Amino acid sequence: MAKGTVLFLPAKSIPARLPAVSDVVRYTKDGHVAVVTLDRPQVLNAMNLRMHEELARVWDDVQADDDVWVAVLTGAGDKAFSVGQDLKELAERVRAGVAGTATFGSRGKPGWPRLTERFDLTKPVVAKVRGYAMGGGFELALACDIIVASEDATFALPEAKLGLMAGAGGVFRLSKQLPWRTAMGHLLTGRPMTARRAFELGLVNEVVPAAELDTCVDGWVSDILRCAPLSVRAIKEAATKSVTMPLETAFSTRFPAEEQRMHSRDAVEGPLAFVDKRQPRWEAR
Repeated sequence: MAKGTVLFLPAKSIPARLPAVSDVVRYTKDGHVAVVTLDRPQVLNAMNLRMHEELARVWDDVQADDDVWVAVLTGAGDKAFSVGQDLKELAERVRAGVAGTATFGSRGKPGWPRLTERFDLTKPVVAKVRGYAMGGGFELALACDIIVASEDATFALPEAKLGLMAGAGGVFRLSKQLPWRTAMGHLLTGRPMTARRAFELGLVNEVVPAAELDTCVDGWVSDILRCAPLSVRAIKEAATKSVTMPLETAFSTRFPAEEQRMHSRDAVEGPLAFVDKRQPRWEAR
């Protein structure tokens, strides 16, 4: 695929799993890197039902395309990664009597399974966050493997202030990824945290000035691409699925991505390249 190819093609020319021309999601591929951009900057990248539907097809493609080794998730513009659910759309659905009740997860809703529930997605996802990451936007970032934020980024789960629930995993992930009282303080009050505070708490991998955000993310992506893609996927799967396992159980569990890596050509290529003092030629098989 040509460098910087933008996957906005006529609907009849593309596989069913990809969105057609879209004004809510941008999806591009450059070499082994997929870039997914939430593209509603006029409403701070709030996520409506259409965006969720198109994102589902995008993540299907990320998982299915063997040439995609890492994905970057970001928001359009310089004001927000995403402020979460489009509350104007929700209010309209409530008034029309079609909103229904909602709790944890997206099963039965447009775009299921959303990124926050793609527990079998083994390819790494890097969140590039500038501006507001609020509600569902913060939950999306928490579902990523690496978060790089600009100094002007702000994170919050304000659902309690709105009579809602951080049901896209925020209440679960935040309480697992932070000390208990710290997480509860933010969940029960909706208080925001700065990018620097998120870094201090271990939620964010790196914080840089906004002008350096692209370069910093490129550095993380480049470091991932230097690694064997099958090793990266096996590591992510094993780390994710073993979180709640006793250590003895984790050691005795067979992880599919690790089975693939263990019997791959790349598992042989790495040691040979090291001994030969050359760069490895990864094949992802």
